[in-house]
Formats: sequence, structure tokens, C-alpha cells
Amino acid sequence: MLIVCSLALISGTAGPLKAQIIGEKLPAWEEGYLDIHQINTGKGDCAFFILPDGTTMIFDAGELNLTIPRNVGPRTAKIKPDHSRSPGEWMVHYLKMLMKGLPSESIDYAIISHFHDDHMGEPSELSKISKNGDYKLTGITTIGDHINIKTILDRGWPEYNYPEPIENDMVDNYLKFTEWHTQNSGMKVDMFEAGRSDQLVLSNKPAKFPDFEIRNVSVNGEVWTGVHTNTRNHFPLISDLKKTNSGLPGENPCSISIRLSYGKFDYFTGGDIPGVLDPGEPFWNDIETPVAKAVGPVEVNVVNHHGNRDSQNEFFVRTLRPQVHILPVWSSDHPGPAVLKRLLSTHLYPGDRELFATNMLEANYLVIGSRLKQLKSDQGHILVRVKPGGEEYHVIVLDDSNDKYLIKSVHGPYFSR
Repeated sequence: MLIVCSLALISGTAGPLKAQIIGEKLPAWEEGYLDIHQINTGKGDCAFFILPDGTTMIFDAGELNLTIPRNVGPRTAKIKPDHSRSPGEWMVHYLKMLMKGLPSESIDYAIISHFHDDHMGEPSELSKISKNGDYKLTGITTIGDHINIKTILDRGWPEYNYPEPIENDMVDNYLKFTEWHTQNSGMKVDMFEAGRSDQLVLSNKPAKFPDFEIRNVSVNGEVWTGVHTNTRNHFPLISDLKKTNSGLPGENPCSISIRLSYGKFDYFTGGDIPGVLDPGEPFWNDIETPVAKAVGPVEVNVVNHHGNRDSQNEFFVRTLRPQVHILPVWSSDHPGPAVLKRLLSTHLYPGDRELFATNMLEANYLVIGSRLKQLKSDQGHILVRVKPGGEEYHVIVLDDSNDKYLIKSVHGPYFSR
């Protein structure tokens, strides 16, 4: 039986969105709505945002190296929907479908949370060579060669030397890409700065949506305090770590994180920030705790580090206490069983919560068992569609088995707190 979920009229627009009907195409975005798509290619993370005035943003654009056995075997998900395109090309296909009729054919902002393959794309011998410059097409470079990106924000610009010089083929390929586009297509590259709320802003009609904000929460261990634009550096000085021969911060703790707010609606995403320490790890590897203190309660949380075993500590889960958790998973160790237990625990925070995953492999069901039956969805693209003003939202799962992206299920309405 078809389930229909109607949306109310949008104030000040030409008319209401059509009903969202299972088995049919997704009604197009309209002004005033906030759409957040967790795109599933099976080979890395990518989220696409259409903000209330039509400003567009992507958060990560991952593509695993498919010449590495661990990335193509039963441990990881297959390319969605199929191998006729690369993961980066499938992201482009999805984005172009969504961007029809938007105010601009360009992506206003692209954020690379940190320099790992599943968040930015790693070149390999299978990667196509760009027609523009001396770089290969994978992840973000594929998107940027097919769709104009106005501004890229990352954690390293301009020196790319924190906590030490970043030198590998993946980042070298990315830098060749940004160099060509800054010189030839007008792209701007900038350093993401913690604490700011004026770096990711509405580009078209900001005055029409005064209750919309994207707050830069953390990067490179520098964390917003929750007060004005003040930040604190959670990591020790690199010079001190070198003097004591202590280990330096890794890529994951350096991840960019943001909180998006639209009226009462709040959303958090934080790349691969960790919060659960291995024995002997220094306390400062726990970035989730200071981040949670700044962010506070949210409606929707994108689970850190794909739900890997070092993420979603008790304080983080208890403090954010979301109504919806999104799990961008593609591996047999996503999520860790203990992580899933914390997410579902009503001892950490009371009330209902619903979990949606992009890829849940058979191996996860064999190891984790019945707890996974509590997921609302275990496969597909995940859309959070927020009504004008932010009071109410739905979660819509889209079919990832082909390029029609038909509606699989509709969940909600959820009401912002």
C-alpha cells in the first residue's frame, strides 16, 4: 500500500510541494525548505545541502581506491547503484539531478572535513585523467571538474603543514586540482576557522531567513566554546609534543565539524572526530566531549566516524540527544556493536530516537544481530527535509539500486524541540 506524506504550503512561494509518495520521484526542493541529502555510493561519504534560499553546499566527497583489496571485497559495500560509473561520477549524476531549477548551476561551498580517501577521494591507476590539469578524477576532483565550485574550505590551506607537512599522493592530487581551478575557473580555497558563523552563509536571500546559521565548531583540535566566536585549542602545542616525543594528532581528530541551525531545528556533522579512547591514548584525542559541550541538543546527528568503535562516547550521545541518527556506513565494522548500543540507550537520554543507515552489510547482521532490527532503514540515500521555519521535518529514504532515485520510505513528521 502506498504511503502518502503531504507537506504544508510554503509561505511566499509559488505553491506547496507535491505529496511524497512511495515508488514515485522526489518532489523538487522549493524555497524555504532545507534539504540535506546523505548520498550513498557505497565507497565514501558525501552530503549535499540545499539551504532555504537555494544556496548549495557539499560536506565531503569520498571515493575509496578500488585497487586496494580491502576496498572491494566482502568487507565493504559495492558501488551504488552499479559499476557503470565511478563513485565520483555517481555523485555528479545525483547532484545534477537535484540542482535542476536552483538559483545557480554552481555549488556555493564544498567542505573537506579531513584528508582521508573516504572523505575526499584517492587517485589510483583506475582514475581518469582530468582534461583540465595534471590531476586525476576521484571524489571531490570529479565533482569540481563537472560542476563549478565557488569556494572550498578545508583544514590545511594554505600551508598544509598541521600538525606536520601533509605529503601524500591524495593531497598532492587535490592541490593540483585546486591550483588549476583557482587560476582558471574562479574557485576560491580557504581555511575553515572554528567559532565563526560568517564563513558559510546564505548567498541568495539571507535577509529572508534570519534564523538560519551554520556555526563552525571544530578543526585541527580548535573547538568553539559555545560563547560568541571564542575557541579553545584542545590539543597541546605541537612543539611540546615533539619535545616529549609524544605522538601527534591524527587526521580524524583534526576533522572539521559544524552545527547547522534553522529556527528550532539543529543538525550536527563532524567527519571522523573520535571520542572513545584506546588504552594509553592521551585525553586530548577525545574531541567529541568538548564539541558536545559547545553544540548542545540537536534534532539530527550524523554519526561520527561512520559509527566506528572510537566514536559516540556517552557524554556526546547524552548531550546531543538527537531524534534522528544518520549512519553513513559502508564497511563491516560500521557501526561498532558498543556504539550502536549507546545510540539506542534510553539510559543515556530518554525518549524515542530513529536510526537510518546508508549501507548495512550482511556481516553486520551476523555479528551484531537483532539490535540492527531497530533501524528504520538500512539501505539507501537519506534525505532530511525541513519545512520552512524549521519547526517540522521528515526523513525520506531514496532507492540507491538505480539512477531513478525513487522514494522507498517516508518517516515523520518530527517536531523540532
